[in-house]
Order: sequence, then C-alpha cells, then structure tokens
Amino acid sequence: MSAPALVLVAHGTRSARGVEMIAELAGAVARELGAAAFAHGIRNGGAQTGAGADFGAASASLRELAITEPPRVRTAFVDVLGPSPAEVLRDLDSVPAVVVPAFLASGYHVYQDVPREVAASAHGAVAVTQAMGPDPALAEVMHLRLRAAGWRPGDAVVFAAAGSSDSRARQDVQRAANLLSERIGTPAHLAYIATGEPRVPEVVASVRAAGAHRVFVASYLLAHGLFHQRLHDAGADGVAEPIGVHPAVVRLLTDRYYAAIETVAAARVA
Repeated sequence: MSAPALVLVAHGTRSARGVEMIAELAGAVARELGAAAFAHGIRNGGAQTGAGADFGAASASLRELAITEPPRVRTAFVDVLGPSPAEVLRDLDSVPAVVVPAFLASGYHVYQDVPREVAASAHGAVAVTQAMGPDPALAEVMHLRLRAAGWRPGDAVVFAAAGSSDSRARQDVQRAANLLSERIGTPAHLAYIATGEPRVPEVVASVRAAGAHRVFVASYLLAHGLFHQRLHDAGADGVAEPIGVHPAVVRLLTDRYYAAIETVAAARVA
C-alpha cells in the first residue's frame, strides 16, 4: 500500500531564493521518507542492520500500516504564491494526505487558513498536524546559524520573529525565544520584524545601549525573503541565516508526518 501524501504548507514568498529553499526542504523530506520506506522494505526482507536499523520508529509505523511505497511530498502556500492547500488536496484526488503546517508559530494561518483550505478541498481523508514550531530542534538550528554568523558566547542576541496579531502565536514565539535562551545560555531578546512591538532595530539599539559590545540577530524565519532582508538594516553586528534546510528540521517535519499517518490511514479504511 502506498503511504498517505505529505502536503507541506508554507508562507508564500516573492523571493526566488526563499522559494528555492522551501523546494529544497520539501525534497529533503521526500528523501527522508523514501529512505524510511526503503528501510521498512529491508526489514520485511529480514535484514536488521544498515539502512533498516536507522529508521526504527518510522519503519514500525510503516510496517503496522502495510506501507512499502514512499509518500508523495507536495508543497502548498498560503499568501502570495500558489498552489493553495485546497488545490493540492484536490489534485491528490482519493490519495489520503497529511498536511504539515511549516509555520514557526500557530497563528491565523494555522487556526484559520489551513482548516478553511482543507474544508474547501472536500478531500475525504486528511489529517492536519501541529505546526513545526516552537520546538527545541529549531532552537538548536538557530544556535548553529548564530555561530556561523560569528556569534560567540558573551555576545548579545536579539530574537527576530515576523510577528502576529494572534495572541496564541505571540505566546509560541515567546516560547521559542525561551528555548533559544536556554540553548545559548544567554537571554534572547524578543523583537518583531513586521507585526507587534518592540521592533528589531529598537531592541538592537536598546541592548547595545545597555552595554553589549556585540549584538547578533537570530532569525526566527524559515526561509529568505523581504523580512530577512530587513534584518540586515537593524544595526546589528551580524545576522544569522534563516532556519532553512537542516537534518534536524527535516526530522521534525517527518516526525509530524509519522504521528499523523495512522489517523489518516484509519480514515481511508473507514
């Protein structure tokens, strides 16, 4: 039996580099899921070492559902670009799907846009996972991005998020900032790029005025785009790259998928 499709739903962006990054992430997720299906096939054949030993939990889920073929991975967008989640789900026709919101906080898109798109698709077998953030894995990747940008222990950090008018999203962002603070061992000063206060340049200036010799911006954005470009004008000594594509991010998304496939497979049987 083929696996339910994975529909990765992301913010739209007019940045070609951002679109490429989202496509690269979807491709990495597809390869990871394909490797897990391959490992399951090896296990069915009796081997318990090598590739088959690397995907224990994933292969167990696939085995229980008698799934041996890797899932299709499709990308959908809210805002700016297409295809929309509804369009992708309709194109899948009768193939069950797991929708994974690739958002770093659960705001309007997660609570309103995604459910509306799923309903509009009239697809009969869809499971929607929780958003990808906040999560300790993202904090670890942000730490790596900071170090690559030149940050060293003792340097101040400004945690830059896009912002939201949804209080639930703001709570998620605060949790994400707390996770990064714990990971780097110093406060990550929360600031917003587009919606909400305080704004990134204000916080950079405030932290510097308080005595910080060097200030770095940690980008709580998934991909490149206008918001990330703005960070380079905030007056910091360095700006970390967006979270982007990293094995920890790929595992986070595939974990979301595996947690939902049993639900959607049951819906297909029903």
